[in-house]
Amino acid sequence: MNEPITLRINEIVGDEICVSTGDGQKVFERIATALQNKKKVDLSFLNVEILTSAFLNAAIGQLYGKFREDQIKSSLTVSDISPDDQILLERVVENAKEYYKDPERFEKALRKVMEDEDDS
Repeated sequence: MNEPITLRINEIVGDEICVSTGDGQKVFERIATALQNKKKVDLSFLNVEILTSAFLNAAIGQLYGKFREDQIKSSLTVSDISPDDQILLERVVENAKEYYKDPERFEKALRKVMEDEDDS
């Protein structure tokens, strides 16, 4: 049986504060390696005190640019996450799925916003 490997975020990051994209990148690399090797992953948020969308975008959001959604859904579970952080994670995942459907559209919208701000 393909037992999931448990990745403990606070051990990968070395802290209970998970806010930077650099730390999120470390988590992403560990998850991506496991998924490439056809492993199931349980991502544990045990002892994570502070979590930001920037961290989650780097750690989990970018998975949707590298792997199929069905592969992520069948191979990645999360555990030990607070209800508020679960909501944040769900928002990050939905945004990532939308972004990776049409990244060019998002880039154009961002450029438009930046141009509008420059005109102000």
